[in-house]
Amino acid sequence: MEISVGAILEGNIKSITKFGAFVSLPGGRSGLCHISEIAHSYVADVKDFLTEGQEVKVKVVGIDEAGRINLSIKKAAPPPPRPQNAPRGERQGGRSDFRGSSRGFNNSGERPPRSNHYNNNGGHPRDPRPTAAQQTAGSADFEARLKQFMQQSDSKLSDLRMTEKRSSRRSGHR
Repeated sequence: MEISVGAILEGNIKSITKFGAFVSLPGGRSGLCHISEIAHSYVADVKDFLTEGQEVKVKVVGIDEAGRINLSIKKAAPPPPRPQNAPRGERQGGRSDFRGSSRGFNNSGERPPRSNHYNNNGGHPRDPRPTAAQQTAGSADFEARLKQFMQQSDSKLSDLRMTEKRSSRRSGHR
């Protein structure tokens, strides 16, 4: 039996690994179903979804140059139905709005007035940006560090060039 990409086949789970499951296919061949291709939901442990000897329907998603067959269980079956447009706040999964949460809103769903506290530098305590005075001092410090770096870099490059010249003379190359 010839196996081609796109074919949907019946197979048995031969072995389970951390990264997926090997599936016995018709014709004595086998393929790998990667952990990301097992279910439409997140799969932390393959053993939560599959057991050895279990019969599964798989879709051939790829065959590489070495003849290895890549399979997908989730592409062999239609995706689960998505929940209909539920009203806000009633969706499955995470929260859909911040009211009543600790994200800066009070119980009425509005933000409290902003604090008027400033740090000693004249900026807001949570504002990481430096003030104008700090920028001027910081830029002078940066310029000095940049100048020092450039001098060191030039010195190292000069040493490297001298070493290359010496080694090329010894080996007879110019």
